[in-house]
Amino acid sequence: MDIKEYIASGVLEQYVLGTISDEELLTVDQMAASYPEIKEEILSISYVLEKLAIENAIAPDETIKPFIMASIDFMERMESGEQPSFPPILNESSRLIDFASWIHRDDMVLPFDAGDLYAKIIGYTPQATTAIAWIKGNAPVETHDKEYEKFLIIEGTCDIIVEDKVYQLVAGDYFAIPLHKSHQVRVTSSIPCKVILQRIAA
Repeated sequence: MDIKEYIASGVLEQYVLGTISDEELLTVDQMAASYPEIKEEILSISYVLEKLAIENAIAPDETIKPFIMASIDFMERMESGEQPSFPPILNESSRLIDFASWIHRDDMVLPFDAGDLYAKIIGYTPQATTAIAWIKGNAPVETHDKEYEKFLIIEGTCDIIVEDKVYQLVAGDYFAIPLHKSHQVRVTSSIPCKVILQRIAA
């Protein structure tokens, strides 16, 4: 077999990417075991692809992990027998008393080792996700195109900055983020800002 021709065939790139058949995979493994040049080429391709991936990596939104963890927690609670609940949709008339049964639950607490953002989902439908969230510092800048984000402050204070306008919020205040507007939450109290956070499908 012509080793140079085999290396130039593109099969090794497909091998590294995992896009070849089981039969081709076995063949490449056998070739790499028999020919040092092929093994070296596989390592070289792997290095180049890893370097490209690192150079072009996009940092994930900092809010993704806390909400993935909150979703896992919520599913585990449902599987353990917790009954689904349906918090009201937030609006200008919303009051903290409307959410008292969730706010005062024994399990709705901030763990001592929580990160800058921690959330516990209290209700889910395909149209709305409602959570109690604790924000310790500054939440990253976001823009929502497919969902409305609404806040009702439970305790602490924060500024919600929508583009170049600052809204100062205290306990009991309601605020809705407009679609397509960049926004950021900046905590202004010495304690975490605890909020009812609701995301509604647009």
